[in-house]
Amino acid sequence: MRFRTSVKHLLLVAVVASVAALMLPSMASAASANDAFYKYTGSTPLANYAPGTPLKTRNIPYHILGLATPLRATQILYRATDAQNRPTVNVTSVVQPSCFLCLNREKVISYQSFYDSLNPEDQPSVQIAGGLSLTGIIPQIETALFAPFLLQGYSIVVSDTQGQTADFAAGPEYGTNTLDSIRAAIKSPQVDLSSNAKVAMIGYSGGAIATEWAAELAPTYAPDLNKNLIGAAFGGVLVDPDHNLPYVGGSSIWAGVAPMALIGVARSYGIDLQPYLNDYGKTLVTKLEKASIINVLGQYSGLKWTDFVKPQYANPHSIPAYVQAANKVIMGTGGTPKIPMLVGQGTGGELEGTPASATYGKGDGVMLAGDVRSLLRSYCAKGIKVKYNEYGGSHLTSALEWLPQAISWTFDRFSIFSSLTLPNNCSSIKPGNSLAPAVYTP
Repeated sequence: MRFRTSVKHLLLVAVVASVAALMLPSMASAASANDAFYKYTGSTPLANYAPGTPLKTRNIPYHILGLATPLRATQILYRATDAQNRPTVNVTSVVQPSCFLCLNREKVISYQSFYDSLNPEDQPSVQIAGGLSLTGIIPQIETALFAPFLLQGYSIVVSDTQGQTADFAAGPEYGTNTLDSIRAAIKSPQVDLSSNAKVAMIGYSGGAIATEWAAELAPTYAPDLNKNLIGAAFGGVLVDPDHNLPYVGGSSIWAGVAPMALIGVARSYGIDLQPYLNDYGKTLVTKLEKASIINVLGQYSGLKWTDFVKPQYANPHSIPAYVQAANKVIMGTGGTPKIPMLVGQGTGGELEGTPASATYGKGDGVMLAGDVRSLLRSYCAKGIKVKYNEYGGSHLTSALEWLPQAISWTFDRFSIFSSLTLPNNCSSIKPGNSLAPAVYTP
């Protein structure tokens, strides 16, 4: 009873806080990505720690829109690995039920946020600690998405999947950050999970990037977690960004996401974009270097690649650094998952101002269904159990169809009858697009 009352209070506070945040922005705390907690200052070199090793821990009230709730969160600074395979640090937040007898505490949901931002201030850990900004609203309202699991007494792990430099769209880095956050949660004495805790991963859109990459990297990057991972549910999937670039180019709502992704991937792999940009492109990149997805949706209608690069780079494949980075972020190139999957993808992109691509077919406005089908067919061919749902809606409306399916499917994975309730429609997934690597074209 104590736990249920706390969660109901939490959801009520979310509504009240949303109004208060608009009326009294000064109520926000000083939580920031510049806090000392986010910095590793130990004398031992980071490379000497295994990935996922907890380095610092703090217990804080869980905040929604700047206001503290009765729920508590344990935040962990842990050793991570960036896209260039260098040791770094990252933060994860673990939320656990405040009940006397928690029968489901060892059941863990790794929830990957779709905060989609180039600004470290927007990452989930800052918002959970009390940060408050318009662009930081997304990870705060997502509390309601994992609330069904909290109500059942599950433990929730929410990582800053993009890392502390906010490397938007850099898929492999999302994956390692996610896996190491789970490792850190299991290893932390303050969290008190056993080494046998079962973990299901879930995420939509930007959260799908992290969820899928974590699933495919786990067998090689984190083989110690294979015994813990029991499934991955994700939707609205960015499979091959090189395909998405022309798909969203010129669209009315999603066009501004393309330069955001270029900035994030370039930041992740240490690529200097300046030599390839025209004057408008340089201005655009400067303007968006700390932008959130909220800052670009519908604000760059009609924007295309050729609008912000020099004429000699009208074909992005004429840039070697672009080709190399684009090929590194194609899903499926990091390995083969060993866990079952539930995947959802929309095809009604016209509803959000993006017509079907003459080359790549239909998408949800920003993600391409043909790419998703090809990825899943490749996993099916390797024996992975996949349930794929294709919706006629857009990216935003498809999320509403995917979410209840993902919640139900994820709950089933923790059942003792999980093997009997594992749906699989691999044989009915239609062929999609080629996911062959991009080719340098001078």
